[in-house]
Amino acid sequence: MKQLCPFGSHRVISPQGTLPQAAEKLDNTSPMQANEMLIAVETLNVDSASFTQIKNACGADAEKMAAMILDIVQSRGKMQNPVTGSGGMLLGRVSGVGADFPGDIQVGDPVATLVSLSLTPLHIRKIKHIHLDTDQVDVEADAILFQTGIYAKIPLDMDRKVVLSALDVAGAPAQTAKLVKPGDSVMILGASGKSGVLCAVQAKKSAGDQGNIIGVCFDPAETEELRQLNACDHIVMADARKPLEVYHKVLAANGGSKVDVSINVVNVPDAEMAVILPTKDEGTVYFFSMATSFSKAALGAEGVASAAHMVIGNGYTQGHADFTLQLLRDTPALYSLFNHRYGGKD
Repeated sequence: MKQLCPFGSHRVISPQGTLPQAAEKLDNTSPMQANEMLIAVETLNVDSASFTQIKNACGADAEKMAAMILDIVQSRGKMQNPVTGSGGMLLGRVSGVGADFPGDIQVGDPVATLVSLSLTPLHIRKIKHIHLDTDQVDVEADAILFQTGIYAKIPLDMDRKVVLSALDVAGAPAQTAKLVKPGDSVMILGASGKSGVLCAVQAKKSAGDQGNIIGVCFDPAETEELRQLNACDHIVMADARKPLEVYHKVLAANGGSKVDVSINVVNVPDAEMAVILPTKDEGTVYFFSMATSFSKAALGAEGVASAAHMVIGNGYTQGHADFTLQLLRDTPALYSLFNHRYGGKD
């Protein structure tokens, strides 16, 4: 093994000189090193864009999906979808801690990683079950976390699968709290999904009674669950891939005016303009979706003369894990929704 790197470059097989996320292949078989933590993985929470792509490519056939996931991990040494480039995160228990690994962590502690599977060395021995409706994959596997990798201990007062689902998108509501001000009008594209409901609840808290939260949804069943949260002042049904449809419906729900903040949390491509068009020139567009194309967003905004400030969500903002778990604790209806959708049945 080469000289150890805090960022994990010592596990990069190819191309040499790259960091683990950009690497085509990682070493997922060498023993745990002094600056690493070894995790016995129980569940993968695959990124929504990645899971959707795999699911569609395999016709929602769980056996074919398992074979595709195993092939990706075997060929890359990590769970990084070659089509979307995204990964996800994992839930497991600490099985080893290197002498130089920082922090207060012990063997046996239940943890969820807060860095992407697209940079995490992963070796899967067996896929036990694929949950088609929650983007989760139960496995027998081992993973390596580098010394700069962030993680969260699973709190004892919450269902582990709920925690895993919430932490997978913890950056979205935490960043929403920073972007939304009292009285703001906010549209959330994909408001009924996992990150969408978190953002909607937080946007309502941040904007207050004088704000206007507009949820744009596509799935009728999820939309009804969102409606029961009372987090949105208006809910409109529209296709995120049809920007003009979204534009007209959002403006109608905002008194004919563009919104202050738009948030994109959908898991489908070609949804960039659906959040850029309805946003004020001095407003903010927050992209929290691995299906986002930088070139489509940048060139699309240029093409419609939009000067909106565009923010790319990287899944991390300081304190995001604790923030999101506290949001669930403080909002019983939100926790109940997450438990119903994503909670462990074991």
